[in-house]
Amino acid sequence: MSNLHNLLDKFKLISQKNITHYDQNAVSYDEGTQGHDVSQNIHALLRAIQTEPPFQILDFGCGPGRDMQTLTKLGHIVTGLEGSQQAAQIARTKSGCEVMVQDFFNLNLPENTFDGIFANASLFHVPNHLLPKVLGDLRASLKPNGILFSSNPRGNNQESWYGDRFGSYHDLEGWRSFMTNAKFTEVEHYYRPSGVPFEQQPWLASVWRK
Repeated sequence: MSNLHNLLDKFKLISQKNITHYDQNAVSYDEGTQGHDVSQNIHALLRAIQTEPPFQILDFGCGPGRDMQTLTKLGHIVTGLEGSQQAAQIARTKSGCEVMVQDFFNLNLPENTFDGIFANASLFHVPNHLLPKVLGDLRASLKPNGILFSSNPRGNNQESWYGDRFGSYHDLEGWRSFMTNAKFTEVEHYYRPSGVPFEQQPWLASVWRK
């Protein structure tokens, strides 16, 4: 029993430290990421969705709302989910969209609601032990044949702290294992940024169907 308590305490600490980091840095993230071009990722999500637009999209880990603004301008109906109250408030103000404030480790999502989930640089904050639960919650929130897009910094299937943030870094086979065990089917994957050697592509992007 003590091992379980130790594990729960560890997850609570990870969640608190990650959320505190983004609360404290919400404004600087908003300013510093405006120029980041993730259109390749947005298009990968949208082209995989097989229903008629506009799409219902969940921006999982929406941060200050940059990608919500883009998706809304493209005509889609976007709901954000963010752990940081500060980032969520910026996202609401800038995008005009609903933003749910939830701990990634304890999600409470509506079922069969979204055509697509955009998880850009967010799921890597989930420890491996909790990832099956989180992926199951996300899958349940998708409509039949719904699409989950994820982009994570790649690594050798190791977890570590970097400063006051926690991350889990997967290679393609490691990530595939988690996703297929969660009953997702792979649509495509690629490395970012495009057009440079593999060693200079720190991001693994992948598209999955429910």
